Amino acid sequence: MVAAADLPGHAHNSEAEHRAAHDLARAAGDLLMDLRTRSPLAGRRLSDEGDRLSHEFLMVELAIRFPHDEVRSEEGAEAPGGERLWIVDPLDGSREFGEVRDDWAVHVALAIGGHPIVGAVALPALQVVLGTAAPPALSAPAPVPRLVVSRSRPPAVAEQVADRLGATTIAMGSAGAKIAAVIRGQADIYVHAGGQYEWDSAAPVAVALATGLHASRIDGSPLRYGLPDPWLPDLLVCHPVLADAALAALSESG
Repeated sequence: MVAAADLPGHAHNSEAEHRAAHDLARAAGDLLMDLRTRSPLAGRRLSDEGDRLSHEFLMVELAIRFPHDEVRSEEGAEAPGGERLWIVDPLDGSREFGEVRDDWAVHVALAIGGHPIVGAVALPALQVVLGTAAPPALSAPAPVPRLVVSRSRPPAVAEQVADRLGATTIAMGSAGAKIAAVIRGQADIYVHAGGQYEWDSAAPVAVALATGLHASRIDGSPLRYGLPDPWLPDLLVCHPVLADAALAALSESG
């Protein structure tokens, strides 16, 4: 199992970095909730304004707090990578935000040497922040595994894994919300093979690892962040007792 304590550099991070990720994700989430409450905008226009507002806030704050670090954001900060790279998704689940749902998130992560060591995921509509500053306790898996899938376009591989493991499926919005459901013990498995970007998973994977969950590529290899190309083809996040079965199911599914 790939765990946070096994990652290089894990012991070398200051409490200030973990706390900063938590505080910035929470504050960006508060800005987004305030915008959604007071803005006359709706749908895509509301989502676009939320993306802009949260991105600008996070860029300013990270530049002030960590002026020597690079930042990679979905909304336009295209850092080439590096030893210390903040990876943020200012609004993960823009569609859900614009539809006034609660399954969207704010991601703030720090990758060190390619490893997702620091992270926080805010679920503002639920008033929840999950972070490496104080990772939640690992809960027991359900007797029947619960696999969380996209509510709009569940990948075929997820359905195949569910069939092989006899799992039930739970439809949900953003990637951050889905991984957060596994972290919170509301689901047991999240698998994605349709391609994502580093900002879609860096923060939730950091928290998942700190919680004691398994997180890897679908072939079992470690997830790496801060690469020159931010494209990340696939990942698996699950309860550790289900990791071998899930990886075997993925291998069998091709």
